[in-house]
Amino acid sequence: MTNTDDNALLLIGDVARRTGLSVSAIRYYSDEGLVAPTAETDAGHRLYDLDAVARFEYVRTLRDLDAGLARIREALEGTSSLSDILAAHLEVLEGRAALLQEQRAVLRALIRNRGELERARVLRRLATMSDTDRQRLIDDFWESVAAGLPNGIPDHASALRPQLPVDPTAEQLDAWITLSELLENEQFRAQTREYMLETYGSDVGREMSKPEVQEFIASTGGDLMAKLMAAREAGLPSGDPAVTALADEFVRQAAAPSGATVDDDLRTRLADRYRDIAPLTEEALDHDGYRATHSRYLELTALINGQPHPDAALTEVLDGSGSDKEQGVGPWLAAAIMGTVGRG
Repeated sequence: MTNTDDNALLLIGDVARRTGLSVSAIRYYSDEGLVAPTAETDAGHRLYDLDAVARFEYVRTLRDLDAGLARIREALEGTSSLSDILAAHLEVLEGRAALLQEQRAVLRALIRNRGELERARVLRRLATMSDTDRQRLIDDFWESVAAGLPNGIPDHASALRPQLPVDPTAEQLDAWITLSELLENEQFRAQTREYMLETYGSDVGREMSKPEVQEFIASTGGDLMAKLMAAREAGLPSGDPAVTALADEFVRQAAAPSGATVDDDLRTRLADRYRDIAPLTEEALDHDGYRATHSRYLELTALINGQPHPDAALTEVLDGSGSDKEQGVGPWLAAAIMGTVGRG
């Protein structure tokens, strides 16, 4: 080792020890012009100063990040920054992580169902679907289920749609594979169609499926109901003037789609309906057909979307949670509607 202008010059073996690169790698990077020798000994041995050592350490860092020779050259020449290299490496690692996530979900599904090679191919396809393919599968399922249903019901039933995140958890990916298998299963489609026909094929179901009724539920009715529930959560009794005013508007808006006359008979019938809403809803949620089909769809979709099952919030309200636990939402709303009797 010699000294030039107070800068230490190192032989190639010393550079190797300081950088962790092999001697052959140092020679290779030098021959490629990435880090030129600072000087040579009289015997022709390469010498490197501390700046060159730092460049070799930078090269090793980039190689550890799987950067290719071209990217290393760009980084050393200033064309590409370290941030660019790190971003590219992060993208590679995220791709590998996603692949491992998919493989893990497929293996779990295979173990759970004792799958064979052909089933592994199917599960792999489901796990790696594009967003477009996933939406196409969902659309195809509901189009198949919609056969024979009143117009508007498929849109209402499929309002909650699964949206697999860009970086799903293992549980979300597992739920998607399970759901997508169900969506492609002809027996599940037939069972869902049968349940939907049973539910919406009746006179009441056809009435509920009318576009104007669905529009009321989705817009005005939903807004008014939200306001009523907010009033109840705030602790207002059903006879409070503000609650009664909301209930009166709710009755009028509910009558509009069917053109029903707003009178005391209608108010009483609506009150009776909401008074019994909790047991009727519980019966509907406990229906075998519902639990095996639409509820299962909602359960898996909620898992994929990272949300609670929509039935959970409904059950919580119907059980009488909130400010007045002695009076469930049905009896409270029925009493509010009865408070509008006599308004004409």
